Amino acid sequence: MKNFFRDIHLYLSLAAGLVIAVLCFTGAALVFEKELQQTIYPERYLVKPATQRASLEEMVAVLKEKVPGAKVSGVKVYADPSRTVEINYLDPKDQEGKEGKAGKEKADAKTVGSEGKKVGEKAEGKGDGKKDKGGKKEGGKEKTTTAFMNPYSGELISLYSHRNSFFYTMFATHRWLLADDIGKMITGVSTLIFLFILLTGIILWWPKNKKILKQRLRFKWDGGWKRMNHDLHIVLGFYTAIFLFAFAFTGLAWSFKWFNDAIYVVTNSENKKPEPPKSTLAENTQTVSFDQILATIKTREPEAQFYSLNAPKEADGAFSVSALPQDPAHEKAANQYFFDQYSGNLLEQNLYADKNLGQRVRATFYPVHVGSIGGLPGRIIAFLACIAGVTFPISGIILWINRLRKKDSKKAKKKARVANAVR
Repeated sequence: MKNFFRDIHLYLSLAAGLVIAVLCFTGAALVFEKELQQTIYPERYLVKPATQRASLEEMVAVLKEKVPGAKVSGVKVYADPSRTVEINYLDPKDQEGKEGKAGKEKADAKTVGSEGKKVGEKAEGKGDGKKDKGGKKEGGKEKTTTAFMNPYSGELISLYSHRNSFFYTMFATHRWLLADDIGKMITGVSTLIFLFILLTGIILWWPKNKKILKQRLRFKWDGGWKRMNHDLHIVLGFYTAIFLFAFAFTGLAWSFKWFNDAIYVVTNSENKKPEPPKSTLAENTQTVSFDQILATIKTREPEAQFYSLNAPKEADGAFSVSALPQDPAHEKAANQYFFDQYSGNLLEQNLYADKNLGQRVRATFYPVHVGSIGGLPGRIIAFLACIAGVTFPISGIILWINRLRKKDSKKAKKKARVANAVR
């Protein structure tokens, strides 16, 4: 029976091993992205606290002076007094390129008729469901740049485009192998295969007796290189299997709609996001400022780790604000509020505690996937498990080659014995 599972384990590994190694490598590179960014560019994230803070509107004015035509889409303010304020904005250069491309697609649509309509529809929906670490959709929303501002002097410290960074390349490779929908399908199928590889690996690992159990639970450091390769695959594989299974299992939610829908089916919950409320249109009335919204949300969430304020996009849209409590269940357990852009009144609140079971379970998938659900120890485990995952296809192939050579050697010896017996 084990030969059957060994064949499944082998052929599935040969089919998806390379992709799995790439996913594990890029996953390891992304685990400590925030810490690495803050270590490499401390001036971008940290400032010396002072007594008087500049207003958000003053910082927005400074940004618009430095980047003429910038359209501010959101502001993120941290409770930590040493953190900079992050202002997300649409770069006018990117908008010009987008408008030119949109105009070309519109002209193409007129030229080719119904086929042009399909092209337009595909362009509009491209990248659905792909999100970066900052929560921005790939293709579904405009490309934004982040301005890091000194919250005390109001000065512009740095401009940063995540999409032009090394970490975005790692993320795009991890999510869709830099190949859009085809790459997304390949990563999804490979991840699904990885689950079966892990399951068959545990079946093959399962020992017959206590003596073998001890051998498969510890490394034999004084063995030869073949023994070391064996232990790297078998022993290390056992200790990391449960973590890699959790990372792969949760990763399927971003690859397959049916898997994401199944979460709500299993939890008997409704998979439906409420429509955001609308502001009451008011003629000749100015919209409220970011400062007013921030002051209001602080009265409701005075102890939040950060406040993420998103400006309305339409005339009847509302300010959307996310606030992460000081002691959340995990990093995705934020509360969301909507405010009228003209009066500043609270229109609606969506507290994490009020979400249904399916929504809460789905919200845990990201922190489980990146290991942050276990804090720093969890992320260290995620990093080490992913590094180990990179080595398994290599050590597995070496094991396979060694077994083939061993079989060939046995066959050769058997033939030699037969030949000698005949003589």
